[in-house]
This record gives sequence, structure tokens and C-alpha cells, in this order.
Amino acid sequence: MSRLDSMLRRLTAQRDGLNWAVAQISDIDGDVLDMGLGNGRTYDHLREIMPDRRIWVMDRVLQCHPSSTPPAQDFLQGEAEPMLRKLAAGGPKIVLAHYDFGRGIKEEDVAEAARLSPLIAQVMRPGGLLISGQPLVGFEQISGPDTIAPDRYLFYRA
Repeated sequence: MSRLDSMLRRLTAQRDGLNWAVAQISDIDGDVLDMGLGNGRTYDHLREIMPDRRIWVMDRVLQCHPSSTPPAQDFLQGEAEPMLRKLAAGGPKIVLAHYDFGRGIKEEDVAEAARLSPLIAQVMRPGGLLISGQPLVGFEQISGPDTIAPDRYLFYRA
């Protein structure tokens, strides 16, 4: 599979997974967390499909497209560990989290996701959903939408 085809497959899975998750959490109060702002495409999609929810965003630097810049009060800039601790200080409030940290080196990305998983658990409301391109630990893995290959995107319940 070409890198272009792989990217298209990943982005389609991400979009389909987020759309599916919104329907799953419709009756649970809470905020949303986008871990890894990047260019801001996922954040832009989240605010379109969940306009009434607060969407927290975290990344090391703010370098997204200008049209996808989150409000300053919702952007947690810095390394993941202190930002997750800061968010956790207010108690578990996240009902949907999207995990998209990584540098593209599989072994390092998997290790980072495992290391951050206990901190992510501290911000999640019971019954909340996590969607991730990397395996997370300590959560119940569930099946996502049928349109997504099981190895393409991972779905978890807190």
C-alpha cells in the first residue's frame, strides 16, 4: 500500500470513528480532548460535529492552520504529562478523547501511548470513549464501526 493510500485510509478511519463515537456518547455529559493538534483538521471536525461540547486540545506547540486555532483557554500547550496532570486537577471530565500523539516511529509511539495511558485514565469519565491510532493500556478495548479495519484505529471505553 502506498503512503498516500495509507494516509487516506487512516484519515477516513479517524473521521468515521469520531462520527461513530459522537453517537455513542450523546447521553453522557462531559468534555472532549484532542491530544495532538497538529494542523488542526481533527479539532476542526470535532467542533463541527460537537458544537455544544467544550473541546480541550493539547500539543507541544501551536502550529495549526489559522482557521483551526482553539480558544486560548482550551489549549494546553506543552509536554503531555504536565498538561494531562493539569487537566486531571479538575477531576475526570472527558467523555471522548482522541489520541494522536506520535512522531512516526512505531516503537517509540507505542511506548509513549503506554506511558501516558494512566494519566489519560485520570481525566476520563467512566463510560467515556477513547479513539487512538496507538494501543492504549488499562482501558477496555471495544469494537468500533464496521467500516474500520480492526488494526487501523483502536477504540476503548474508560
